[in-house]
Amino acid sequence: MPEVQFSHPAEIEGSFTQMMALEEIDTNIYRGGYVFEEPYALYGGQVAAQSLRAAGLTVESDRRPHSLHGYFLRPGNAAKPTVFQVFRDRYGRSFSARRVVALQEGKVIFNMSASFARAVESPEHGDPLPVADAPLGTPTRLPRMFGFESRTTEQVYDSPDYPLRFWARCTEDLGDDQLLHQCALTYLSDISSGVGAYNSADYKSDSSLDHAVWFHQEVDLNRWTLMDLHPEAVSHGRGLYRGRLGTQDGVHVATIAQETLFRPVSRG
Repeated sequence: MPEVQFSHPAEIEGSFTQMMALEEIDTNIYRGGYVFEEPYALYGGQVAAQSLRAAGLTVESDRRPHSLHGYFLRPGNAAKPTVFQVFRDRYGRSFSARRVVALQEGKVIFNMSASFARAVESPEHGDPLPVADAPLGTPTRLPRMFGFESRTTEQVYDSPDYPLRFWARCTEDLGDDQLLHQCALTYLSDISSGVGAYNSADYKSDSSLDHAVWFHQEVDLNRWTLMDLHPEAVSHGRGLYRGRLGTQDGVHVATIAQETLFRPVSRG
């Protein structure tokens, strides 16, 4: 099966790490002031990653996110700052729960629940990721993403518009801040749609509705990371897909799931 390449509708230069540098403007309130002009609604991975960053700034450093669940409520504007209000729902002996509301011009564009936990000893089980061709060849920029590059690999599903299986990494030094690496994975996790396998001349995967990420292992987004997406179902104008992310050694580091709109292709 031939490789499917990402298209690049807009080449805008920017910095992921600068995007993650949020300003604390009051207790539990942060502002993302990294703005730029773009002819599309705000990329969902950006607001999700910034929301996770805001939540993480209110949690002790020995607690790391193990899951997040978010809903995209309104289109955002990349040319306007976003305010993130964090609610400290729970601080337990092992877990901390946070809710984040992302606002632009006083309206909620995204909300997210995230849970943080201390690392504890336990047995380790799990299926390794499937074998995928190594990320060889010339890397290309990921569309709409700052500081990331990608390489495609052999495809499992026939997706006419963009790959469901590909390698990606952040080209900016993320250092040893594990929260920043997890934000980078969250930023990456929204870039493609597993429902693209169901795209046709008449119907296509559209805007994201809700998104979930579960972190299983420490992640290093400065290294090549495999994104492996699988379509699940389309009905009533909505499509669901799941995905796994892992290392070149086959270690399964995170699982994602997303529901998207699935709408008729506009002829206008």
